[in-house]
Amino acid sequence: MLGLQEIQEAARRIAPYVHKTPLLTSKSLDALLGKTLLFKGEHLQKTGSFKARGALSKALTLKGAKGLLAVSSGNHAQGVAYAARVLGVPALVVMPEEASPFKKAATRALGAEVVDRGVTPENREEVARALLEETGYAFIHPFDDPLVMAGQGTAGLELLAQAEGLEAVLAPVGGGGLLAGLATAVKALAPKVRVYGVEPEGADDAKKSLERGEIVRLKEAPRTRADGVRTLSLGQNTFPVLRARVDGILTVSEEAILEAERLLFTRLKQVVEPTGALALAAVLEHGKALPHRLALLLSGGNRDFSP
Repeated sequence: MLGLQEIQEAARRIAPYVHKTPLLTSKSLDALLGKTLLFKGEHLQKTGSFKARGALSKALTLKGAKGLLAVSSGNHAQGVAYAARVLGVPALVVMPEEASPFKKAATRALGAEVVDRGVTPENREEVARALLEETGYAFIHPFDDPLVMAGQGTAGLELLAQAEGLEAVLAPVGGGGLLAGLATAVKALAPKVRVYGVEPEGADDAKKSLERGEIVRLKEAPRTRADGVRTLSLGQNTFPVLRARVDGILTVSEEAILEAERLLFTRLKQVVEPTGALALAAVLEHGKALPHRLALLLSGGNRDFSP
């Protein structure tokens, strides 16, 4: 199972290529919600999300890779495209046809080739397997890889070095890579701090999985504005980490996600995508059950403002 040493090694590996993201605060939001909120600004990371950490953590261990191949709805695509640029190799990314045009354009702008024609959330991994055989590129999984998980966990190391007296940390959960890495770092260095994952009500596979003690797979991609957590299930590597180290999964309504986005823009003056607003949405809907001093991970800022 993923350990602190692997996360510390990932931190050293990726340090030259990522930002140490800031911890943001808002007295206005604290007063409104009756909490002390510390926002970890991963929306200000390279490529606009924490995904750059995991992609680099994996890519930098590869020797002689011909290219990088990934499956993504958007942010992991940009992370892998950036990692390929660092390595000086091509990147090929399989994205659902319905994925954000904004995120596709950003991925192409980083130099990657995007394959999306006829691709759906349900068949994208099958498409990727065929391309993997054809190209011989190295595959970087969006979440279910210990090296990727370790990279995501480096955000937790930074957070704990920046913040004192935390009572809980909240972060989005899709496939579980970020939450697994974060929980591993937090529980190793501050075991009394609670760790919660947050997902939309219509995408509650992580909550059901932890409740049942086995991976629950959705039949189809959930409908939610939080496109970064539209995965069908947790991973084989992420699930045992979450089961051992996460204190719970909170689900939130679409209305709360939208309100959280609005508050982050109007009160914190930050542009955060819907998935990145999940942690604040959980405070809006579950605040009474949460402790006072909270760290909220703003996972991404790749917000599409096109009509």
